[in-house]
Amino acid sequence: MGAFVDEAYLREALTGRRVLVTGHTGFKGGWLSLWLRRLGAEVVGVALPPTERSFCTAVQLDELIDSRVGDIRDERGFQALLEGEDFDLVIHMAAQAFVRASYEDPVETFKTNIIGTAVVLEAARRMKSLRGVIVVTSDKCYQNHEWVWGYREQDPMGGRDPYSSSKGCAELVAAAYRASFFSNPHGPQLATVRAGNVIGGGDWGPDRLVPDLIRAAEARSPARIRNPAHVRPWQHVLEPLRGYLMLAARLIDTGSGFAGGWNFGSDRDAAVDVVTLADLVVDKWNGSTPLYVIEKRSNEPPESAVLRLDSTKSYVQLGWKPLLSIDQAVSRTVEWHLRYQRDPASIRSFSQHQIAEYAAGWAVSSEKTLEPERTVRTPACV
Repeated sequence: MGAFVDEAYLREALTGRRVLVTGHTGFKGGWLSLWLRRLGAEVVGVALPPTERSFCTAVQLDELIDSRVGDIRDERGFQALLEGEDFDLVIHMAAQAFVRASYEDPVETFKTNIIGTAVVLEAARRMKSLRGVIVVTSDKCYQNHEWVWGYREQDPMGGRDPYSSSKGCAELVAAAYRASFFSNPHGPQLATVRAGNVIGGGDWGPDRLVPDLIRAAEARSPARIRNPAHVRPWQHVLEPLRGYLMLAARLIDTGSGFAGGWNFGSDRDAAVDVVTLADLVVDKWNGSTPLYVIEKRSNEPPESAVLRLDSTKSYVQLGWKPLLSIDQAVSRTVEWHLRYQRDPASIRSFSQHQIAEYAAGWAVSSEKTLEPERTVRTPACV
């Protein structure tokens, strides 16, 4: 197993480092930027403006980092925004992140997730101080056969819907840049990371289960659940972000042994169906029940029924494993939104408290074991 890494190790690796985060106005990008600041990094964020209801706006992230408005689809504009600047680490998170939106506007999805990735990597390879690049894609990058076991990093890329296909293509773009421009073992290294369906405070994204239930609770109107039996690897947002930061520290500290693709999926018991997760949210909402109705329409775009990740590589080589149960992940998500309802002015400090609490439990939970999936696959399935 990889050497033990805790938050002190991350702080040692990242304090004073200049980090470019694309997509900092998004849900995961906002949480990552807040954690990077806790670790002493100097963060520059480039993204489209935040929506009115967003984690970035709620915590007033622009007061803590150098926040810039930019579009990764605009190569000249992106280059101009970073003209003359240098970074130790680039974490590329900007993306079109919604499956249903990809059906409505597939061309823009492909532009953002494929061309945008190339634009960011082209800028990164010209940075003289660069030590590492992390490209964040998705568990949906894999060619999905509806297997009951988790996908591994060496499984083929694919995707039958525009979003999934765009994420598989982003992986291929990153692999081409890795082989062509980041292959020197003594130079900067390029890694890609894939996580499951993240939940957490500050996510108001459209057509996402937990945000839909929270909106239902606020509006006292039932949310519509389309695919109650679909299984997803649910995880709290801080779980994969810890993996990304552990990987970033290793890229800076060690280098080439940590290039390539990495899965940061949930523990096996957290891969549950949609109704099971919805019932957990209902149960945690302090007696104010966000109701839902199951309403499958005939014209709904298709989505995968089963999707799991195998994170054995991250467990063995990085020492990463999930720390939170699905119950704890839902509890922290609901607690954040209840606090935001009561006292929005305190939500930055509460978010920082949740990061600190999670980090404090890191070593304490080290005895928890990850059960890596070891299903033997027949040649016909590979």
